Amino acid sequence: MVDKFFKISQRGSSVSTEVIGGLTTFLAMAYIIAVNPGILMVAGVPFEGALTATCFGAALMTIIMGLWANRPIALASGMGINAVVAFSISLGVGVDWRVAMAVILVEGIIILILVICGLREAVMRAIPVSLRRAIGIGIGLFIAFIGLQNGGVVVSSAATAVELGDLTTPFAIVSVISILTAVILTALKVRGGLLISIVFATIVGIPFGVTPIPEAIFSLPDFSTFGAPFQMTEEGILPIVKVFMTPVLLMFAFSLLMSDFFDTVGTVVAVGTQAGFVDEKGDVKNAKEILIVDSAAAAVGGLVGASSVTSYVESMSGVAAGARTGLSNMVIGLGFIVFAFFAPVIGVVSGAATCGALVVVGFLMMSDIGEIEWNDISVAFPAFITIIGMPLTYSMSHGIGFGFISFCVIKTFQGKFREVKPLMWVAALAFLATFIFT
Repeated sequence: MVDKFFKISQRGSSVSTEVIGGLTTFLAMAYIIAVNPGILMVAGVPFEGALTATCFGAALMTIIMGLWANRPIALASGMGINAVVAFSISLGVGVDWRVAMAVILVEGIIILILVICGLREAVMRAIPVSLRRAIGIGIGLFIAFIGLQNGGVVVSSAATAVELGDLTTPFAIVSVISILTAVILTALKVRGGLLISIVFATIVGIPFGVTPIPEAIFSLPDFSTFGAPFQMTEEGILPIVKVFMTPVLLMFAFSLLMSDFFDTVGTVVAVGTQAGFVDEKGDVKNAKEILIVDSAAAAVGGLVGASSVTSYVESMSGVAAGARTGLSNMVIGLGFIVFAFFAPVIGVVSGAATCGALVVVGFLMMSDIGEIEWNDISVAFPAFITIIGMPLTYSMSHGIGFGFISFCVIKTFQGKFREVKPLMWVAALAFLATFIFT
């Protein structure tokens, strides 16, 4: 019954492989359980409430993605967007955190409407094949960079922006052990190698003082942030009403819409390429179902007070471990529900422990680089700027924007502007407006 519903055998997988893949993805993205509440509490969101919202928002939408789209794409509160909610909207504009969540709700509803109308899927199909491949490769570099940064192997530098970290520190040592373990197990084709590397590095981190012993085991969920956009603020006004009364908040909704819109496109193309649900033309199978769930997730994130819930590129780690169906999502969703009650335990999985898995995933995503038409500058340069733009700006959507704009500009000066599909022009101009005004 399970095999037939999720088409497990049909996709060359097995129940055990899906479970391992789900656990791998969950551990790779579980940091959000601790990190998201830590960011949102700066804006005044109750830590316990934000933690509960983060877990249940991720669990609900990941499970729905698995049941409806049947693809191994997990969702959770988006890093970057949560910082915008806390620092730029709530603290920057000076509004109640509930109003910031209402901005997310509005943005999510608009994206959902665009998907239902077919616009988001049409934009995805309008992207040239070489650019789609470049998006996946760029995300691979971005993931590897995030892994190395979170592991302390690469650190910030006032002189050179980034530099090699101190590899003699306990944190960096555990990261190096994590990388070596993940690479060796992958080379040996050990089943669940990435998951093993995360667990092993977490255990090794205990004597190094990198993996803390949790102070508590159990914690009850706090649902106080649920319905935030409709909770009355101290001003005596509904947050959702406040958004439509404040032009700057509507501009933030547009800016976040652009980020959500194209971050997801990048993630879906990248995961789909590795998981085998992108065809030879570069089109994503079940694209509409995937995008509808992702768009609804953004709105749900604002509704429960978790910031925008979006597709997670860390899903690549589960795909690399063999996940091919939505069954892996059931495992991930269950993991988030369980750890809503045992959050202190999952909080011990450090960036050092997941470093190796993310680096190996980045490596695996480089496989399509030879498929780009490097002899044609009109697609090669946009692909190049997309690939390097993501890690260098620390943003998937910025890298995609650079690629779109440069593609349109080059084609125009070559006299081939008719080769650019209308929606590419619309997207490029929208990115240009975003870069200029926000």
